[in-house]
Amino acid sequence: MNEFVVKLADERGRVQEQTHAAATAEELRARFTQAGYYVYSVKARGVLGSSGKKKVKLETFLIFNQQFLTLIRAGLPILGSLELLGRRQKLAHFRGQLEDVAARVKTGESISGAFEAQGGFPLVYTTTLLAGERSGNLEEVLQRYLDFQRVSLTFRKKLKASLIYPALLIVMVIALFIFLITFVVPRFAQLYDQLGTKLPWLTVFLLDLGRNAQHYGLYVGAVVALIGFLFYRWIKTDAGANAVDRVRISLPLFGTVWLKYQVGLFARTLSTLLTGGLPLVPSLETAARSIDSRQIGNAVFASVETVREGKGLAISLQQTKVFPELAIEMIEVGESTGALPQMLNSVAEFFEEDVQTNLTAAMSLIEPMILIVMGVVVVTILIALYLPIFSLGAGAMQ
Repeated sequence: MNEFVVKLADERGRVQEQTHAAATAEELRARFTQAGYYVYSVKARGVLGSSGKKKVKLETFLIFNQQFLTLIRAGLPILGSLELLGRRQKLAHFRGQLEDVAARVKTGESISGAFEAQGGFPLVYTTTLLAGERSGNLEEVLQRYLDFQRVSLTFRKKLKASLIYPALLIVMVIALFIFLITFVVPRFAQLYDQLGTKLPWLTVFLLDLGRNAQHYGLYVGAVVALIGFLFYRWIKTDAGANAVDRVRISLPLFGTVWLKYQVGLFARTLSTLLTGGLPLVPSLETAARSIDSRQIGNAVFASVETVREGKGLAISLQQTKVFPELAIEMIEVGESTGALPQMLNSVAEFFEEDVQTNLTAAMSLIEPMILIVMGVVVVTILIALYLPIFSLGAGAMQ
């Protein structure tokens, strides 16, 4: 007998975790399902830390699922498909995970439970597989998950592509400033020391900055690196992640873009889970865990309690005072017409398009500003360096 941690919900939607002994995870899942509980997950106590395992890249994972779906549609059994794809997988850690999944399925464990036991796979994926097993329509659920991830991946690539050029400009500004201060300015400092002339205050300031950069630059770099590392560790904590997300949402321009992007991701995830046959409450909890924004995630978790009390999703989300009014109105229309999953897809498409438009407009303003800053920095440094030479030239002509 092995010990398992079971996460389940009763008929009123209350979620709880319990520890029970059983021969297999599938046996324990079946026991609680027959008793009328909704089982989220069954994990052996020895694999609770598996979430820290190396994650598979999303592109590689999508290719595997496309091949998996093709084999299933061709009539191959699930176990045979997993074993075949596991043998053909080139990534060693992913191949090991697929082999373990196949071994678990061979012993009678469900495919959703087998993938969940690995750790590192998206929560939406394992929950979607569970919905497919419950409904007996695994092929359709897998296809819907693939469509969802393709749209999300395409959108993320567009966002990253629009940010590449501004990021390059910022790096060039910083690199140019460091080069001028640490290499060019000290050469002028030696020249002016030999001349022994009185220098303007701007030139003195720049020369002192260059000398300090040469002497203390490595120490400053080390301190900045240490602060960056500590900040990175802090944002991994709950308090740090919440604080950073609050600041990010409150930013004048990009805060609205970030909020709309996260709302769109939440709506598309929730739509996929609901269309797969999952009840509203577990779908909300899974969608809340699948988004990056802590503010929106906490708001969704808060709305779950209101939904359990029998209130509508639109009213529950409105009470959190986080979601945009337009999203609330569209969800309310979807609830009243009985087409909530379709309306959630419309919400996602609207906000994703809005994010793309706003980001494009913002980048069209930011890119010239970065170039202007770069030009101002270079011109200021050159003026400061050559001003004494101009002064000497003017004095010699008199």
